[in-house]
Amino acid sequence: MLLLFKNKEGKNMEEYQKNCVFCNIGLHLIPSNIIYEDDEIVAFLDNAPATYGHTLVISKKHYDNFLSCPKEIMHKMMDLAQRIGQVSIKQLGAKGVNILTNCYEAAGQTISHFHIHVIPRYNSVEGFQITMKGDLLDLNLPAIAKAIKEDLK
Repeated sequence: MLLLFKNKEGKNMEEYQKNCVFCNIGLHLIPSNIIYEDDEIVAFLDNAPATYGHTLVISKKHYDNFLSCPKEIMHKMMDLAQRIGQVSIKQLGAKGVNILTNCYEAAGQTISHFHIHVIPRYNSVEGFQITMKGDLLDLNLPAIAKAIKEDLK
C-alpha cells in the first residue's frame, strides 16, 4: 500500500510503502549509517556487508526495481554509486568494485525497492562472488538479438 507520509523533517514523502525497510530508512525511521543524502536518494552502509565498505544507494521514493525507476533518479543513483566506488578505491584501499542491482527474485532481489550495491573488492576470496561460465554455446544468438532489437525500437 502506498501512503502519503512526512519524514521527521516534515517533508512529504509521496511514494512510501509502510512495510518497506528501505522506505523507512529513507524516512529516518530505521537507523542506518548514512554516508550521503539529498532530497531524492540516500546511500548507507549495508548492515550485512559482503565486504568492507559495502554500500547501498536507494531512492527515497518507492520504485520496485531498476526497471520501474524514472531515468532521472536512476541516473542520479548511478552517478553516486560511481563516486562511492571511486572513494572506496582511494580511501578504503579497494582493488576494484562491483556496482550492481538485481531485478526480481529470479535475479536475486530480496527487497522490492530499487537499490544499487557498491561492493568494494580487496581479493577473490571475500563474501561475494560472481561467476559467468559462458557455456550456453548452442543458443541462436541472431534470433535472440532480433527479438530484443525489435522491442527496443
